[in-house]
Amino acid sequence: MAQDTPGWELFRTFLGVLQAGSLSAAARELGLTQPTAGRHVAALEKALSLTLFTRSQTGLLPTDAARALQPYAESMAATAAALQREASSQADSLERVRGAVRITASEVIGVEVLPPILARLRQQQPGLVVELVISNRLQDLLHREADIAVRMTPPHHEALIAQRLGGIELGMHAHRDYLARRGTPRTEAELLGHDLIGFDTETPFIRALARSIGAVKRDAFALRTDNDLAQLAAIRAGHGIGFCQVGLAKRHGALVRVMPKRFAFKLDTWLAMHEDLRASPRCQVTFQALAEGLRAYIEG
Repeated sequence: MAQDTPGWELFRTFLGVLQAGSLSAAARELGLTQPTAGRHVAALEKALSLTLFTRSQTGLLPTDAARALQPYAESMAATAAALQREASSQADSLERVRGAVRITASEVIGVEVLPPILARLRQQQPGLVVELVISNRLQDLLHREADIAVRMTPPHHEALIAQRLGGIELGMHAHRDYLARRGTPRTEAELLGHDLIGFDTETPFIRALARSIGAVKRDAFALRTDNDLAQLAAIRAGHGIGFCQVGLAKRHGALVRVMPKRFAFKLDTWLAMHEDLRASPRCQVTFQALAEGLRAYIEG
């Protein structure tokens, strides 16, 4: 390896080419010219004494060495983004909260629950910019993929500040028009005769809920999807009966809860951020607003 350590700009271009699959596409994404992107890749290969890409008819193919470096480059990108967010918040007077906060949440929470909370936060803090990452994959707070996370599992790492907000209640629901057509089930046997909406792939979370859903297995579902938003949309459309957060069903007056005594469980809900952000004004106000808003939602 050369003595000079490659700069972040070279790794940034390397990661862009990995993700885009070609120099031209990466250059467009990064705001570079294609020759500049090519020089960056060549300089990094020379500095590392490695071949990172091979050319093919479909573009640039990453070598095994490139794949081995990818997670480290992604970690560098996350750290660089976190540094930029922190710098933007410190560049102005500390009397005003400014800068970007990156929040991660699951699909349903991010789309259905957080928007009104974030809208109120925007009104209170117009200098604050929110970057919302909606994914059921747990973002890595330790490596600063996000600043604040809404999670349904308790964070265990000592470097994370975590607050338990309560349990979000789930139950089986259907559109009233569907129940008017098909009738309301009173027993599990009757329920199995209905059009049920549920998961396609069994996950550890689903297996943990097996005791709650009983005989309602994958084979019983008339509509199978692992996308929680698609399940919710299907319930609202009158496709059948499926699991839905009770708070969301109350907001949608046409949804009716089915067999509440038989099917009821709660999702433990947590808010977490890295302890290094404790003194960050932008993260403090965002964390507090999320905690207050989510508690209000949970409590109905």
